[in-house]
Amino acid sequence: MKKLVSWNVNGIRAMEGKGLYDWMEEFQPDILCLQETKAQPEQLKPHFLEREGYHIYFESAERKGYSGVAMYSKEKPLSIRNMGIAEYDSEGRTLIAEFQNYTLINCYFPNSQSEGARLDYKIGYNQALQNLADSLVEQGKDVLICGDYNVAHKAIDLTHPKNNEKNPGYLPEERAWMDHFTNSGWIDTFRHFHKEPEQYTWWSYRMKARDKNVGWRIDYWCTNKAFIDRVEDCVIHQEIMGSDHCPIELILK
Repeated sequence: MKKLVSWNVNGIRAMEGKGLYDWMEEFQPDILCLQETKAQPEQLKPHFLEREGYHIYFESAERKGYSGVAMYSKEKPLSIRNMGIAEYDSEGRTLIAEFQNYTLINCYFPNSQSEGARLDYKIGYNQALQNLADSLVEQGKDVLICGDYNVAHKAIDLTHPKNNEKNPGYLPEERAWMDHFTNSGWIDTFRHFHKEPEQYTWWSYRMKARDKNVGWRIDYWCTNKAFIDRVEDCVIHQEIMGSDHCPIELILK
């Protein structure tokens, strides 16, 4: 059994003081994918970049204190790279790690922002990411895509769907892309195993939203259809604090 975890930490330096590495020592994920690290390697103390038993990779935004993804893996990938598209790689949104049995893509999808100010950029990224993943599957590879997708797919995936139809993360265009993505053979692993409501991965810091569980499910583990038989479960760890997001775990058989 392997434990793969994805977590938007909303600032890796801030999360250090909130117990990120204590949790990591206790939980012992085989692979930990982080999003919104908000740091470049040269800004980090050595213990962020060197941890016993892990191979560590950062993909940072050119702009300091913004975006960024990272991966801690007990198994050394055969290769690691970014998307290879400058307009997205400049924001540090993607790490692609090839392992013996699958390719893992760690993503921080763009936020469409107020009134859809970055909607075109987001949909462009989404489609480029899917094109990349589809091409890997066509080459006979199994693919896992984890991260903060910045979209609640269905009404069940947020507390107040009707009130949020014009808000970023639940715009019709974003949900339509997610429909297209899942209809194209990509499986939302959490919903594959769990149909119940009130399962969220992000809560606003305002109005005690997390205490009341007024949230959104915007973080996902998705896989190609052929790989789903190797997945034991997908678990949302709402009990783990520290960020405005909680970790989501993919358990492989």
